[in-house]
This record gives sequence, structure tokens and C-alpha cells, in this order.
Amino acid sequence: MKFLLKKEEMFSFMLPEFLVERRGDRCIKCRVCERQCGFGVHSYDEMSNTMRADEMKCVGCQRCAVMCPTKALIIRPHPSDYRPNANWTREKIQDLKKQAESGGVILTGSGCDKPYRIYWDHIVLNAAQVTNPAIDPLREPMELRTFLGRKHDKLEFSFDGGEVELVTELYPNVQIETPILFSAMSYGAISYNAFKSLAMAASEYGTLFNTGEGGLPKELRKFGKNAVVQCASGRFGVDPEYFNVAAIVEIKIGQGAKPGIGGHLPGEKVTKPISETRMIPEGTDALSPAPQHDIYSIEDLSTLIYALKEATNYEKPVSVKIATVHNVAAIASGIARAGADIIAIDGIRGGTGAAPKIIRDNVGIPIELAIASVDERLRREGIRNKVSLIAAGGFRNSADIVKAIALGADAVYIGTPALIAMGCTLCQKCHTGICNWGICTQDPQLSKRLNPEIASKRLVNLLKAWSNEIKEMLGAMGINAIESLRGNREMLRGVGLQEWELEVLGIKGAGE
Repeated sequence: MKFLLKKEEMFSFMLPEFLVERRGDRCIKCRVCERQCGFGVHSYDEMSNTMRADEMKCVGCQRCAVMCPTKALIIRPHPSDYRPNANWTREKIQDLKKQAESGGVILTGSGCDKPYRIYWDHIVLNAAQVTNPAIDPLREPMELRTFLGRKHDKLEFSFDGGEVELVTELYPNVQIETPILFSAMSYGAISYNAFKSLAMAASEYGTLFNTGEGGLPKELRKFGKNAVVQCASGRFGVDPEYFNVAAIVEIKIGQGAKPGIGGHLPGEKVTKPISETRMIPEGTDALSPAPQHDIYSIEDLSTLIYALKEATNYEKPVSVKIATVHNVAAIASGIARAGADIIAIDGIRGGTGAAPKIIRDNVGIPIELAIASVDERLRREGIRNKVSLIAAGGFRNSADIVKAIALGADAVYIGTPALIAMGCTLCQKCHTGICNWGICTQDPQLSKRLNPEIASKRLVNLLKAWSNEIKEMLGAMGINAIESLRGNREMLRGVGLQEWELEVLGIKGAGE
């Protein structure tokens, strides 16, 4: 067949990213792969009675390989490559070719995948031996309960005839059963079923989910006591009830995956339910400005913090979320002094539904360094008790969380682990609106693939497994309450780190 292009069309010089291998001895031509792929990779040729694959469309999501009833498919990175060049890697050449063909900014989803040092892998934990015996979490009570919010410098009591009464009026605090919360993921960026699954799991396990900046659908406000509701630059979905049904109100200043820039939900993803929740016209782009246009100073931030406290009758802790940038400790100090009850910091490996690839991979600092520097700065200034510190961006397992708490975090947000628990394979195509796993899409045919009952069960299982592992690690250290680990850097040692890195982390090297 002669292959012709129209005069104005440009032939693509891109190499395929993935190789689609189909085992002929196993394929029964049931066409399940064709129906499962939203990107149109697979097709059936009736003339030759064969299944075909267009590898240029494959994103490596593995949905077809998992769903194939005979396991006839293997999807793996394409072996074709350019001449080896340490400066011009395959990714660099492909990105350049893509921009030469499109003229646009390269968008991507998920978090930074560059091989920056992952400090969690260079920090080891202590264990109790002889003089400080270990605790068996199967036989002894272990406490993971966490309270988020401002704490008092001191408490005052009255003593009257043997009766003791607390005089100090306590600041609003939110109790969670494990120091693990679900990160901000908005309805619109993720499907309704994925959003609902997070809400159901948080409610069942006694923790919190974060609405992101997309609002909270009316029918899901029954989960409000487990919700952190965001007030972001676009003010989408914001109304008095939205704030007052929630456990925590969060002002979003920045996001780890894209510090310094706003958000963009394409009009084609703004369906009728999303338009109603976000309070914007159906089919219009939802543009979140890069800055909050009423915040240009710490004083402006303080004004908004107290406006939200006023709107919620001073009954809700107010959180401020920022991306971890070079001067994150100084910024956090200002936020604490502005009246925030919680500070959420999001590191460079934080995920996203859509971000310019060049921003995602090059802006920000690792969360490990940010936790240590923020905690140390707030302690040095004597204001650490004024705020709770929630860390986000790059947690992969329960050991990362234990190390984060020992560095100084009160709790952590998990986003990518929650998505993986629901089925995500990090194909990084969230921004396309096509998600074969039904998570980051508004296509009704794709989103119905995610069953909230099953997905929430997977999420609860993840929380349960990680919480049990945290108890095991605490027991091994001879600690029976997570509170005793917070900021306890003596429980950490560095391996293979340079002196400046140990100094920023505030830990000793292994053997010291």
C-alpha cells in the first residue's frame, strides 16, 4: 500500500515508547485488549483474522496485559534507541522532536521521575537492644493517633475541692487514627468514582482526604468530617457550607509538582457534574491563576487565614499548603506567624494531573530536606507548637513515613500510593483525559471501570498495612506512641551522605 501524506501534514520522527508483543500461541482473538485500550493501540483485521497493534499509541499502562484472559500480551519499553550519547539521551532527543513537531509546552502527569537522590534510601532507623527493650505490637498497645492543629504553650488548670478543671480554651484540633492522609486530588482531575473512593476510605479508617481545588459535590458532603477542603486561587466550588462541613480548611499556595504556576482543567473535562461542583459554565476551561490574587505578603495571607476562621466560627484548623522551594523554612516561619494552624509542604516528587514537564522535573527541592529545615527553623524560633507539619511528595512505603516523622513531620499526605492502590501504573498520561484504569478521566465509559466499593477497600487495606508496619517499626525502636518519635532524629542515621546533607537533615552518620 502506498503511504502518502498531504502537503501540510508532517511525518513524525518519533520512536515508539513501548513494544507490544503478542504471543500467537496464546492469543485467542477475543478482542479484550481492543476494548480495554482507550488510546486505540489494538485493532482486529477481519481480512487476515489477526490482531494488530499501533505501538506509537501505546503509553505502557499495562491495562491490556492485565486484562488479557490468556496473558498473551507483553508490554515493555521499546528497545530501539539512538546512538548512545551521555549528553543527548533518548528522552532529551524525543522531547526535542516532539516540540519541533508540535511547537508546544510538553505536558505530563504524575510526579518527577528524575534520579535525584532519594534520601529515604540513605537513612536507616535505630532499634532497641538490651537496655531499652523492644515492644511487641501484637501484645502491647501502640498509639498512632494524631492531632492536627495548633497547640498551646502551656495549659492552665483550676483546683477546687479536689476537682481539677482545665481552664485554657483549647484550639481546634482534628483527630486522625493514623498519621497518613490522602493528598489533594480534585474532582475533575480524577474521576468521580476515584474521588468517592478516597472519601469512603478516609471515612472508614478514620483519617482525611483532600478535595483539592475542585470543590466537594453536594452528595459527598456527608464525608465532610473526613475532608480537608481547599481554597485555591481559582476559588472553585467555594461556598459557606463547603467550609463548614469540613474538618480542615486549606489555603493552597503551591504544589510540589509545579511550584510557581497555576492549574488548567481543559473545557472538555468540565462536564455538567463538574461544572455544578466547581460553579463554572459547562465546557469552559477551569484556569487556576498562579498566585492567589489577594495574597502578596504575609499580612495578606494572615487576612485570608482569619477570614476563613471567621467564616467557620473559629471551629476549624486552617492549613496553608506550599511547595518546597529554596527558602521553604523562612516561608513556613512566616505562615506560622500569620496564624495558620497547619503547614503542608509538598516536595519535588509530588504528583500532578497535568504540569509542564520542564517545571515538574526542575523546580523545587526534595521533601526530606524540607521537613528537616522547616522543623528545625520552627523549633529554633520557639513556634513549633503553633502549627502541625504535614509532609507530601514522594512517600513510597511505611518506612519513608516513619523517617519523615522522625525528621519532624506530624503526618504525611500520600497521593501516588493511593492512585497505585486503585490501579494506576504511572503511565503519566493523566493530562490527556484518557485513563484506562478509570482514575484520571471523565469519560463515562472509562471511569465506570473503577468500582468505589472495591477501590475504597484497596485503600483501606493500604492504610491498614502501612499502619501495622509503622507499629512494628515503633516497637522495634522501643517506642509505643508515634508522638514519641516526632522530631526524634536520634532514631535516624545517614548512610552514604555528604557532610552538608547530614547537617541539613540534622542527623548523624551511621556508626556515630
